[in-house]
Amino acid sequence: MQSQYFDWLVPDWPAPPHVRAVCTTRQGGVSEGIYAGLNLGTHVGDEPQSVQANRQRLQEATGAHAVFLNQVHGTHVQALDCQSADGFSADAAITEHPGVACTVMVADCLPVLLCDAQGRRVLAAHAGWRGLLGAQGQGVLEQSVAAMRAGLPSRGQAGGESLLAWLGPCIGPQAFEVGNEVREAFVAQSEAAAVCFIATGPGKWLANLPALARQRLAALGIERTFGNDGSQAWCTVANPSRFFSHRRDRVSGRMAACIWRLD
Repeated sequence: MQSQYFDWLVPDWPAPPHVRAVCTTRQGGVSEGIYAGLNLGTHVGDEPQSVQANRQRLQEATGAHAVFLNQVHGTHVQALDCQSADGFSADAAITEHPGVACTVMVADCLPVLLCDAQGRRVLAAHAGWRGLLGAQGQGVLEQSVAAMRAGLPSRGQAGGESLLAWLGPCIGPQAFEVGNEVREAFVAQSEAAAVCFIATGPGKWLANLPALARQRLAALGIERTFGNDGSQAWCTVANPSRFFSHRRDRVSGRMAACIWRLD
């Protein structure tokens, strides 16, 4: 990683040395105005040439080929290889191929990075509340963990001890107000989810998105989860000079969380 991008978040987790990961911030880009800094989203109204320049800076800084998805707040996991191009409709990407960066864009939703303890596979997931919830208990994290475990030795399939997770910045529990329908949907899937919601008024709740993600990962047997603990420093809304936030600004740039394997 190049030193001028020191403000980006580099996960502090015990991943194998050949697994690399980063989550960008607003720093290091050429976009201006409401997109000021390193906006990586092509769909938010920024000048296309600025976004392209920003994406080129990301590639130069990481040395990896970032594959950008068409995110739809769903649960599909797309497998990537060295020939993969941008534009797959999916909310998670997985690869075993060196130099290919699984990439998700965020501006309040939660980025989740996964790798196995041997660094054979890496995965990036985009987990807003809709993707996290999914349907019938199968959200983007359940689908992601299943993809990570598929075909691995039985130890990795049976438990989460061989998988590591890192949660990046997202809208914090002090800022994420939702209605009854969101809380009820999560609690219907798991009564334990109730502790992740705090009432603020009739029909209104503050939701703790990283806590909900940690619960779901723990239910899948993954206890080694690092990163976002729900504190203010991780909140995209509360840190306007560092993070883009759609809820705060309504029109906003996008950050990216990337994970890749070295050769």
